[in-house]
Amino acid sequence: MALLRFGSLRLLRGVFTLWFAVTVTFFLVRLLPGDPALAVASPTMTADQREKMLTDFGLDQPLFLQYLSYLQQLLQGNLGISFRQNQPVLDILMERLPWTLLLTGTALIATLIIGLPLGVLAATHKGGAIDRAVQVGGVVGQSLFVPTVGIALLYIFGLGLGWFPIGGAMASDVYGWDAYVSIARHLVLPCLSLVLLQIGAYVLTLRTNLIDALGEDYCNVARAKGSPERTVVWKHALRNALLPTTTLVGLQVGFLVGGAVLTETIFAYPGIGRAIYESVGQLDFPVMQGAFVLLAATVVIANFITDLAYGFLDPRVRVQ
Repeated sequence: MALLRFGSLRLLRGVFTLWFAVTVTFFLVRLLPGDPALAVASPTMTADQREKMLTDFGLDQPLFLQYLSYLQQLLQGNLGISFRQNQPVLDILMERLPWTLLLTGTALIATLIIGLPLGVLAATHKGGAIDRAVQVGGVVGQSLFVPTVGIALLYIFGLGLGWFPIGGAMASDVYGWDAYVSIARHLVLPCLSLVLLQIGAYVLTLRTNLIDALGEDYCNVARAKGSPERTVVWKHALRNALLPTTTLVGLQVGFLVGGAVLTETIFAYPGIGRAIYESVGQLDFPVMQGAFVLLAATVVIANFITDLAYGFLDPRVRVQ
């Protein structure tokens, strides 16, 4: 019962957060310089044709009425029509969403696989050379900037060594198994850039919490009973140390989504982030709004799932 109440409250918070993000996005994109009508109307149109075009897209209405109309369409699953491509925004974004999910999902999994052993290794060698090296690497990783890392990887491994492609998501002339190999090779550099930028937070958080857990009474009792240190670390301490890391996973999804916009732009990766970059230059409001809404919904859902997982793992948070 407590878990149900906990989940309901988190769901309401998620819905409010999504509405707030949608509202801010709607008005924020309209602060961009330029007239969106110029992206819709052609100079060769007559005055009547131009007026009809603006009416069809709802650009002749007051801003607040456009907002209400947009919310109504959004509740019906309609993200509007692209000004430039004259196609449903949902269709455009659905073509790009799998690439973004592949990139961010792979980066998240790789970060956890690499970060977990590093965090444990640093905590179990507290004060040693390994611990200091991991801490320095974690701090440096958190200080890096997406374009800096991306451009450096492109220059070294793409242009310099020629090991990986420098743009796109796959070659156009491959099929079957070769297509999967091409996708994997194109994924390496953008995925690596995201991993380098976020792994420091995981490693440092896990290290700190694991050190605290190893000093708790239940770990000392396990040692007194003759349990080897390996068992104390992996069976007793790590479970509690992972609880804050679970929350961090949800928070880092937002970082991944934000980082994907710059990363996909640098590597010309055809995901949602690249669509946002292109739509800004074209003043394509529907695509901009739709992409932001889709990304915001992804972050909200990820945080909701994280909250549920944390509430399931730690019953104490259900009463908060």
